[in-house]
Amino acid sequence: MRILIVEDDERVAAALEAFLARSGYATVRAADGASALEMLGADTEVVLLDLGLPDVDGIDLCRRIRGRSEVPIVIVTARNQVTERIRGLRAGADDFVVKPYDVHELLARIEAVTRRSRPVRPESEARVLLQDGEVEIDLIARQVIIDREAIELTRKEFDIVAVLARYPGVAVPKERLIREVWNTDWRGFGHSLEVHVGAIRRKAGQRSLIETVRGVGYRLAG
Repeated sequence: MRILIVEDDERVAAALEAFLARSGYATVRAADGASALEMLGADTEVVLLDLGLPDVDGIDLCRRIRGRSEVPIVIVTARNQVTERIRGLRAGADDFVVKPYDVHELLARIEAVTRRSRPVRPESEARVLLQDGEVEIDLIARQVIIDREAIELTRKEFDIVAVLARYPGVAVPKERLIREVWNTDWRGFGHSLEVHVGAIRRKAGQRSLIETVRGVGYRLAG
């Protein structure tokens, strides 16, 4: 796996590169946003992104990376405010780790985001049909097809739909969705979950796709 580390602190970057190398990962390092965009390639499988960069705010860089690629992005920063977490997730990040961190926890989070970006399902679980076949969820192709037309979902939006599809007819608690989609139990992700669900509903248009179950969470409609 090739990991792009975007970090301007030489000492922090060197320690992280050494640990990841011992763990069997190949790394490249960018010390600023411009270099990060140059180094981002088709073989980049994860981006570890610091927010305090000398030439650009990391949140803006996160948006630019997400505009180019669906590569998993893990923000790794000393900023620990809830508002920064929300901004990062809305900008397209898959996870948010606050410095100082345990390197083994960071490694576990890297493994988690890469697992989610390459889902493998048995063929028997590949498709879920809803509403008399008018809505199709393809878990392998990662598509939601409504009235024979695919709707454009971000990775996180599809992950939410996929979790609900694994529990047909069941109201999935918000805590479980947050745990399975963001790999965390942090309740501060509740607002981000609501934002993503709202985006899914807008993209589905007139077709009801996700129902709210008051006091519990969400389930697929139909």
